[in-house]
Amino acid sequence: MPDPRVEKTVKSLAEAGYNVAILCWDRTGRLPVGEVVNGVPCTRLPIKAQYGSGMENFLPLFRWQWMLFRWLIIHKNDYDLIHACDFDTVLAGMIVKRLFGKKVIYDIFDFYADHLRATPNWTKNIIRAVDLWVINHVDGLIVTDDARWEQISIEAPKNSAVIYNTPQDTSDLFGKQDQPSPSRGLQLVYVGLLQVERGLLDILSILNENPNWHLDLAGFGGDEELILEKAGKMENVQWHGRIPYQRALELTHGADVILALYDPALPNHRYASPNKLFEAMMLGKPIVVAAKTNIDSIVLDENCGLVIEYGGITELRDSLLRLDADLMLRRKLGANGRRAYETKYSWVEMKKRLLDLYGHMG
Repeated sequence: MPDPRVEKTVKSLAEAGYNVAILCWDRTGRLPVGEVVNGVPCTRLPIKAQYGSGMENFLPLFRWQWMLFRWLIIHKNDYDLIHACDFDTVLAGMIVKRLFGKKVIYDIFDFYADHLRATPNWTKNIIRAVDLWVINHVDGLIVTDDARWEQISIEAPKNSAVIYNTPQDTSDLFGKQDQPSPSRGLQLVYVGLLQVERGLLDILSILNENPNWHLDLAGFGGDEELILEKAGKMENVQWHGRIPYQRALELTHGADVILALYDPALPNHRYASPNKLFEAMMLGKPIVVAAKTNIDSIVLDENCGLVIEYGGITELRDSLLRLDADLMLRRKLGANGRRAYETKYSWVEMKKRLLDLYGHMG
């Protein structure tokens, strides 16, 4: 169960007394088909597929839809409600809803049509139309930020909830807050999708100019080969590959600054609600984000990081130099983020919203 949002949701529901099971797509084809994950039974459907490859994934996606639908039919007496995570799981759920009266909660991590990179526009338009129909016919709806209602172009429905991508508070697992010496080179971390639209090439260029700085880099994505080709030549970049969530938090805790630079030209980036913003808050770390990406307003309101124009490599360099030179600024921004996490964005609050929504399902 690699997705931290799914893990938190499942754990919260199980703790509240719901009988929960997980059904997911194993794109590697190498994981166990069935096992117990954190006390919850997990079934994986092994269908090999790549990330970010557009229409090349059509056949694996079709196979996933068929196998998902088939599993839901075979096990129709074992569940009452489907919590569908994103568009590629909700369609089979909607068919089962019509056939057997099952309830469906649609958890929109990203608005799917705006998330696709290597897919023709006509295909995206069809997906968008179908997605909007689904949104208007599910029993419950979850989005990751209030700004998503604007992206979807609807008002918040009655049975809906905004649940941020915020982590459970595990700060006590890491001991005393790290307070590095000002003489140590700046420690940066990026864990997430490896896409050029995340400002990663600019970050690597700046690291190349500052050999005393260090970047921990982890994740996967459509531009992985291009990014790793450049990163692999640099001694001050450590590549960790695809890592467990707990390891991602460990890297975040050890960093001085977190990076979350999303290109606002992409619709899903303009309405982003990334895990790493709230992870930085929870761990008391300053973050650097791009303007006009929705999260910039949170960073500015809470004064928990710096906001720069996307693609402004000089501005990014100057911001990192400023944070490198000013330890007290880093501490202040990190403390502000931690305060905001505790008062507004904790998973305790998000769990209440989740259970309130489930309580209205009947």
